Amino acid sequence: MPDLDVSIWILLAHGFTLLLAVVALVATALPLLRQTAWWIRVFDFPRLQIVGALLLTLLAGVLLSWHQPTDGTYWGPALLALLVVAIIYQSYRIVPYTTLLAKQVGDSTRFDSQQHLSLTVMNVLQYNKQGKKALEVLQKADADIIMAVETDNWWLEQLKPLTETHPYTCHEPLDNTYGLLFFSRLPLHGCQIKYLLDDDVPSVHTQVELPDGKTRIRLYGLHPKPPAPAESKTSTKRDAELLLVGKEIDRNEEPTIVFGDMNDVAWSHTSELFRRISGLMDPRVGRGLLPTFHADYRLLRWPLDHVFVSAHFKVDDMERLPYVGSDHFPIYIKLSYEPEDKEIQEENAEQADADDHEEAIEKIQEGFEEEDEEEEEESQNPTPAKELTT
Repeated sequence: MPDLDVSIWILLAHGFTLLLAVVALVATALPLLRQTAWWIRVFDFPRLQIVGALLLTLLAGVLLSWHQPTDGTYWGPALLALLVVAIIYQSYRIVPYTTLLAKQVGDSTRFDSQQHLSLTVMNVLQYNKQGKKALEVLQKADADIIMAVETDNWWLEQLKPLTETHPYTCHEPLDNTYGLLFFSRLPLHGCQIKYLLDDDVPSVHTQVELPDGKTRIRLYGLHPKPPAPAESKTSTKRDAELLLVGKEIDRNEEPTIVFGDMNDVAWSHTSELFRRISGLMDPRVGRGLLPTFHADYRLLRWPLDHVFVSAHFKVDDMERLPYVGSDHFPIYIKLSYEPEDKEIQEENAEQADADDHEEAIEKIQEGFEEEDEEEEEESQNPTPAKELTT
């Protein structure tokens, strides 16, 4: 009888390990399809967690003697080999965002405060009511530029004290979880709120004047919709919004920064395509993941909030800020404007080829087509209009 009990437990261990191995391998393979369906694109996010599951099943498989052929079959060794390949592939995608590789954006070598610019992006979680804590974190970080997303009029009132130190503003508070507040200590030039694809998802487009009074930096603040059942059934419009901005940046040589909650991870195909098209670089490369989401679950975190910069900049400081009651941690970066090293830094930038530009154009077209289809569907099935306060 005891032997029977042991056999049942061993059988269950084999079954559970096999199930976990299949799930982890499928989660690795699905993003390779390049499809935009949310249930495929969602597997772009938890690569680190998938590696953990792959390692766990590999260890369990070895302990269960899968590496030894059974009854003349080699399914065990073959499955273990697939797990090893998947671990190598997933690690290849993650390793650049660790300290194991060289930094893509160099460390600052200039100490002239007139050439520095600091930014903070904070997704407050609209229904979070810890406004006082969020304000304290922002005031302590004291960045030159502050963008808070998922902000409605209640949040505008909570963060209004920032105008005492940051008098230049460009706000679009909304009650649909896509409102944004934009505060600046430095003068803004030509600040505009634009709706690039979705008519309820705003973005900030502006120039900011550095303390030297001469240099102007082009800034884009973004917060596209994520691929999720309650938000968008596909990643099409998110991808198109990022690439629209990328194509615009590709047409100029201005010092440029793009930042915000991108609802995409740095290692996704779309993020990589955006960087190649725009010529921008990721300060995270060589510095660490700095995962900002999900703030409430330590084992389920990945980097969703980003800052991408042109080769004109180097990094003086970059850190994740404290918890503010949101599902996101805020992120802070201090940059140094060092255009004299631009050509050297550009050697670290990813380069786009003709196929990349063709893919970007196709994705942008698909984004507009999907938006047109949704508008047509809404016109045929009208729903009560939701008032947006601006």
